[in-house]
Amino acid sequence: MAYSNWTLEAVKKAFRLEEVNAAGIFSDIEPVDPSTHLTTALARNVPLAFAIGTEKAKSELIVSAILVDLWEHFDRQISFFSGVDFNVDAEKGLTGVCDFLVSLSPTQFYVEAPVILLVEAKRDNLTIGLGQCVAEMVAAQCFNAERGNDISCIYGALTSGIDWIFLKLEGKKLQLDMAAYTIERCDKILGILASMVAQKA
Repeated sequence: MAYSNWTLEAVKKAFRLEEVNAAGIFSDIEPVDPSTHLTTALARNVPLAFAIGTEKAKSELIVSAILVDLWEHFDRQISFFSGVDFNVDAEKGLTGVCDFLVSLSPTQFYVEAPVILLVEAKRDNLTIGLGQCVAEMVAAQCFNAERGNDISCIYGALTSGIDWIFLKLEGKKLQLDMAAYTIERCDKILGILASMVAQKA
C-alpha cells in the first residue's frame, strides 16, 4: 500500500500508535527571520501559486522556497529532497513518493539517514493528508533504525501553502498540533522547522 492510501485511523491501528493531546506544542518555538530572498520570493509566489491552485504549484513556488531557506539557515549541512521515492517496507505498506523529505546528512545526491522531517503539500483540506504524513513518519523511523541512527523524534508537516500544521512522532507516541500556522508568520514556520531539525521541538 502506498503512503497516499493510508488514513490516520488505519496507520495508528497498524503501527499501534498512541495519539496524545498536543495542542500548542510548537507555540513557544522561537521564530527565525526569513532571508530577504525568501520574503521577496513569497511576496511574488504566493498569489501566483494560489491562482494556479494545484498542489504542484504550491510545492514548487512556496514550500520549496521555505525549505531552501531552511537549508541555508543550517549552512547547507542538511539535505532536502522533492518528489523522492521513499520505499522502505513494501510488506508494511511503507512505499511511495514523499513531497519533501529532510535529512540531517549533507549528502544531496541520495537519501541518507537520519531522515528527520517529512512535508506534504495538499490542495485544500489538510486533515485528509494526516494518514499519509504519519505513514511517512513511521517509514522514516524504520529507515533510520535499519541504519543504526538513534533519532528520538520524527517530524511531519502538512501545508496548503498558506496554512501549516505540524506533527511529532516519538517512539509510538504521536502528537498532532492542529493549530494552523499561516504563511504570514513565515518566521514562526521557519522557527518550528529549524527546531525540528535541531531536535529541540
